Amino acid sequence: MVNNGDETSGNPEPCVVGVDFGTLSGRVVVVRVRDGAELGSAEHVYRHAVLDRELPDGTRLPPDWALQVPSDYLDVLRKAVPGAVAAAGVRPEQVVGIGTDFTACTVLPVLADGTPLSELPEFTGRPHAYVKLWRHHAAQGQADRINALAVERKEPWLERYGGKVSSEWEFAKALQVLEEDPEIYRRMERWVEAADWIVWRLCGAYVRNACTAGYKGQYQDGTYPSGAYLEALNPGFAGFVADKLEHPIGQLGQAAGRLTAEAAGWTGLPEGIAVCVGNVDAHVTAPAAGAVEPGQMVAIMGTSTCHVMSSDQHGVVPGMCGVVDGGILPGLWGYEAGQSGVGDIFAWFVRTGFPAAYAERAAAAGQDPHAYLTDLAAGQQVGEHGLVALDWHSGNRSVLVDHDLSGVIVGQTLSTRPEDVYRALLEATAFGTRTIIDAFESAGVPVDELIIAGGLTKNALLMQIYADVTRRPLSIIGSTQGPALGAAMHAAVAAGAYPDIQAAAASMGKADRGVYQPDPQRAVAYDRLYAEYRLLHDYFGRGTNDVMHRLRRLRAEASA
Repeated sequence: MVNNGDETSGNPEPCVVGVDFGTLSGRVVVVRVRDGAELGSAEHVYRHAVLDRELPDGTRLPPDWALQVPSDYLDVLRKAVPGAVAAAGVRPEQVVGIGTDFTACTVLPVLADGTPLSELPEFTGRPHAYVKLWRHHAAQGQADRINALAVERKEPWLERYGGKVSSEWEFAKALQVLEEDPEIYRRMERWVEAADWIVWRLCGAYVRNACTAGYKGQYQDGTYPSGAYLEALNPGFAGFVADKLEHPIGQLGQAAGRLTAEAAGWTGLPEGIAVCVGNVDAHVTAPAAGAVEPGQMVAIMGTSTCHVMSSDQHGVVPGMCGVVDGGILPGLWGYEAGQSGVGDIFAWFVRTGFPAAYAERAAAAGQDPHAYLTDLAAGQQVGEHGLVALDWHSGNRSVLVDHDLSGVIVGQTLSTRPEDVYRALLEATAFGTRTIIDAFESAGVPVDELIIAGGLTKNALLMQIYADVTRRPLSIIGSTQGPALGAAMHAAVAAGAYPDIQAAAASMGKADRGVYQPDPQRAVAYDRLYAEYRLLHDYFGRGTNDVMHRLRRLRAEASA
């Protein structure tokens, strides 16, 4: 049994709560402030999951849509927070602060009081009234115009995003609302990151967090893109920043406010405790992994992968999701890159390419499909399957920033087995990460260490492949709940327990260093496969052959 108090004085030790709002569920951890010990956790799966085919009322959705229902997030507060506190065996009055993180850019249209438009009876059947999840990619056309116009006008903010902004981000998604459902656009009074909406619900104050503003809202050096630029995109978009987006910005680790009586009733936590400014799941994980020095890249690997790193070097890195001064840690440039599909790709293959005979053998061995395929794939030599794949089944976030791209597997024969394809897909995601690292280093921003967080750390084969492909030692975060731990650490800062997040990381962060080391022989073999990957990458991704875009247009026409 965990002793959460001070035995000599009988005084209970202070704790903080971290809530990680992911793609499919919310995870909560209760953490001791003194040393970062995780005392208890709980998870709540969203009832509506991801709406990518239809709304709750049956309204059909076009391709590339991904929506969510905001009430699912509140259920996490009502169920998982009390569950984690109970599991921790602490008294509610020991909790001094609560911090949250969210997927980004997950955005929703709301009224001035924070009411989501999807909760208004007249809009329950209107797709644009709902939360647009980070992997909503139906605004690619708007993103293309945003980029083309920025290049034409030589907008200075564009280079901070590697020369392209994504269809996943705030402006592209908002412009899609304006152009496809003007009534929803007119009715919305705030275009809000879910990271900020949940904090608003907790403390009653809307504070826009500096992280999403910088990385997803094109907020650089104190300003957003100009009204003149927005008007050139669409005359009706000219007032977007002033009317619907701009709001006071809170810095990471600050208190946004205090827990309201209503939110205290949901969570069972004491009214009036500190509520931390919102943050992004990937960025908040860096200090949880002890990554507070330049050159330490953290890859948060789950359904997708986000790569974050702080550096004392400012470089223009092609295809980055953004570089923001103090965007992760104060005093350093914070970089973000990412891959739109990783775990999602492996799940897709198991869902669609796992034969009945394999399922029977896996069940007999007491293994799930992923473990079974991993064991089979682990027996292969590098290159033995004769395949190379592109990891673009959910588009490409970095370095091409093009969500109309799609997956490729080259080299299949009538002898190709499921474990061959599975391993090729594992390797493809490692090649995607190496492409990102190469882009950083080519821009003069060194990457010295790779620290892995997220659910995929449990796959030892995948981790070794990443070490071999990237030729770097892999460290592993010392927590299965990295984002929630990071959110809790920021809550400790907001509650005044630590002066800054670096100090909190020194006591509360954790990582096992150098767990996986690159094997020189396998690394050489992977260099050859990576060269083939890069040939395909540039052939299909840089305009030599636009077949993927043509197929996407054909699909859209057929769906219409």
